[in-house]
Amino acid sequence: MEKITDKIAALPKDGIYFSLEFFPPKTQMGFSNLQARLERMSRALRPLFVTVTWGAGGSTSSKSLELAEICQRQLGLTTCLHLTCTNMRFKLIDEALEQAKALGIRNILALRGDPPRSEEYRLKDGTVEDGGKGKEGDSNEEFTWAIDLVRYIRRMYGDYFCIGVAAYPEGHADESYPEVQDPLLDLPYLVRKVQAGADFIMTQLFYDADAYTSFEKMLREHDSDAFRGIPIIPGLMPIQSYQILKRTTKLSHAKLPPDILGRLEGVKGDDEAIKRVGVDIISEIVEDIKGAKPTRPRGFHFYTLNLEKALAFILERTKLIPPITPGSNDDSAIDDSFPFSNGAHVHTNGVNNTEENNQTHSRKELDRRRLSSTTSAHNRIIVDPPPSSHTSTISSSEAGHPTSSTLASRAITLAISSGEGSLGREATWDDYPNGRFGDARSPAYGEIDGYGTSLHVSIAYARQLWGWPSTRQDIGKLFVRHVKGELESLPWSEGDVNAETAVIRNELVALIEKRGWWTVASQPSVDGVSSSDPIFGWGPAGGFIFQKSFVELFLPSKDWKAYLRPHLESADVKGDVSWYAGNAAGEFESSEGTEAVNAVTWGAFPGKEIVTPTIIEEVSFRAWMEEAFGIWAEWERVYHMRGKGNEETRKLLRECTEGCWLVNVICHGYREEGRLWEILMEA
Repeated sequence: MEKITDKIAALPKDGIYFSLEFFPPKTQMGFSNLQARLERMSRALRPLFVTVTWGAGGSTSSKSLELAEICQRQLGLTTCLHLTCTNMRFKLIDEALEQAKALGIRNILALRGDPPRSEEYRLKDGTVEDGGKGKEGDSNEEFTWAIDLVRYIRRMYGDYFCIGVAAYPEGHADESYPEVQDPLLDLPYLVRKVQAGADFIMTQLFYDADAYTSFEKMLREHDSDAFRGIPIIPGLMPIQSYQILKRTTKLSHAKLPPDILGRLEGVKGDDEAIKRVGVDIISEIVEDIKGAKPTRPRGFHFYTLNLEKALAFILERTKLIPPITPGSNDDSAIDDSFPFSNGAHVHTNGVNNTEENNQTHSRKELDRRRLSSTTSAHNRIIVDPPPSSHTSTISSSEAGHPTSSTLASRAITLAISSGEGSLGREATWDDYPNGRFGDARSPAYGEIDGYGTSLHVSIAYARQLWGWPSTRQDIGKLFVRHVKGELESLPWSEGDVNAETAVIRNELVALIEKRGWWTVASQPSVDGVSSSDPIFGWGPAGGFIFQKSFVELFLPSKDWKAYLRPHLESADVKGDVSWYAGNAAGEFESSEGTEAVNAVTWGAFPGKEIVTPTIIEEVSFRAWMEEAFGIWAEWERVYHMRGKGNEETRKLLRECTEGCWLVNVICHGYREEGRLWEILMEA
């Protein structure tokens, strides 16, 4: 039941510490596997504290509290619960604080969340969705900014909670495309948050070490004297993939210095190389910040994305975790040559003495933005399959590890977190996440920020992008423009379409214009192209890439029941396809059994097992289906203001939500280039 500030104060003046952030996974299987990962990471890495995220509007409240309980009570980790305060039932904030107190959690990171949007959620009787009136209903009646939450916690709980607040080394951006982003503009607000009772500051992620150093210097020297003694903890996100990096920097408005961007651009088609360079980059940032003369304990906060391998290497390389056994051969549990630098790999600590060649190949700059319609999902290499059960028995000879009596030692646990040996490969099998097209068993499955359903653009910019559609044809035109590269994003896609779209652009446009079926994800079939192919290539050089074509689309309920489903179930088509379908009411249908898994992208590379970064299965489709229809509702709320145009658009979007099915169709004939599109147009 320790406060973060008490733990920091107990460190020597030149002490170094770190903390880790986790989010609640989207599926129960992912949640269960995250628990095993947390147990291992807590033993191996020993963070000073951990934080647990809270979804927008309290959307992940129960899962966040469940995860916080595991960290605090089961694992004995000092835990900090994120808490937002806008766009939710007021009672949910009180319940979260009371439950945190009951669990022994003494630390809260007080955040605003999305800008207050009460009118968008208000019902005809004046209440807010899922709430009552007054304090029982709308949290926005009490809270507009994070400072309001800080004041409320202090008023209701005194000094029981240690309260953290957020800061932005490069300036806060409230709109999607800010004209001005300057930390000086934020400074008065940060001063007031600290004066209102904040105990520590945690920053947004950044990749510009100079920007952070200047920011901290500005705070420490501020005339208010508010920041002189308060812990300021820089936030860093290990680079897990090129596409995740681009997405997170876009959403957070963190700048990528040209030299860093150049280093990553050169290897962006190879996820292993990206991780290797990413470890170098984050380690360099840590060392730059550590280089200043210490006047107080120095901390670092890592946004883990629920992944451990790259993080373990960064922590070991920068000596943020102490040597395992000083003065012995166990001083480093991780051989720094694998997989994040060139050369052969020899396991240390008596774990495994086999060598593995991990030569890095120079190659063309490849954009691995894999899915080719309007999706923002990205393919990632999953190195090994997941364990079938956490209770499976692996002999010490099979695993390449000492016997069970020493298996739990910190040295061995740290080696496992770094991916060493058979157990390490098993533990980090999901080290290359692929968003909603990844494996639903992964702790990293789902949104990378764990933030919940969101359009990820401001209301003003959403209207600028998508206008005020009043007919289904208007919506169809938006989808066509996006497929043609004329519209930068849709509610289900946060960025431009990729190079693969050109291969099937005509087919997608035909589905939208001739059938009125709106595509949100797709890819063409590929039969053994080179891994260095400028459009389809990914992974190490010398490999071959294969893809089954698939498409995911919204279509009217009558079209699904009267045309497409009967056609997919016909004798001529049934053996060629698999499909999943559902609607906003929760109805679900599929051609497959519950346990079926469809690999739709795979690669064969020298010295590796077949890797399958993109899969489609029931559990992941169901999770995405709920979010996809939630996005319709979020889009509808953009037009909350009264007026004929807004009312017509809201009515249309509500009808689409209630009257559409989301359908994913996979064609197994990856050597039959046009088969999927023929099937769909024949329906």
